[in-house]
Amino acid sequence: MVQEALLSDFEVVHVWRRDEVGEAAMARISQLSTPSPVLAVVARPKPAGLVVEKGLYLGLDGVRDPGNMGTILRIADWFGVRTVFLSDDCVDLYNPKVIQSSMGSIFRVHAVTADLADLSRRFREAGMRVYGTFLDGKNLYQEALVPEGLVLMGNEAAGIRPEVAAEVADRLLIPSFGQSARETGAGTGAESLNVAVATAITLSEFRRR
Repeated sequence: MVQEALLSDFEVVHVWRRDEVGEAAMARISQLSTPSPVLAVVARPKPAGLVVEKGLYLGLDGVRDPGNMGTILRIADWFGVRTVFLSDDCVDLYNPKVIQSSMGSIFRVHAVTADLADLSRRFREAGMRVYGTFLDGKNLYQEALVPEGLVLMGNEAAGIRPEVAAEVADRLLIPSFGQSARETGAGTGAESLNVAVATAITLSEFRRR
């Protein structure tokens, strides 16, 4: 993580090494059960402005679990999504669990807080598609996806809020292949997917086309 920070555009204020400050001091500083041999203080970047250009973007509406947020940043990084837009009620981007679970991707993926309903309108005005995942959407694997636009993922429990959903033209569904268990009474089957898992599946399908 420290190496990722040093290679990024973030301002690294100071780096401490366990060999320099001692085991006890590093244990007091670190929030990990097993302190890292190195620790850095990194300045938060200034908030980035809203720029809508051609490309694939991700929008997160009310994602509040820090583990999910960090994992989604890592997924976005893997699939080449350089900017992730966050609603103002998402978990704090610099929550320690977010940073840890991002595995360094937080230093490469630009995260911008935005009004997602207004942002969706901007994308449409720029001639780009706005996609969202819904339980009543169309089969992700059968839709003609365009690898440019905004892909919205919703809150872990409530999904995409109504005012944002109203701006989505392309409603997508990740189909369940466990339906037969429910139909035969052999089991209830999974009711939903974790939002980070759903994000990975969705972005993978966009990049596959």
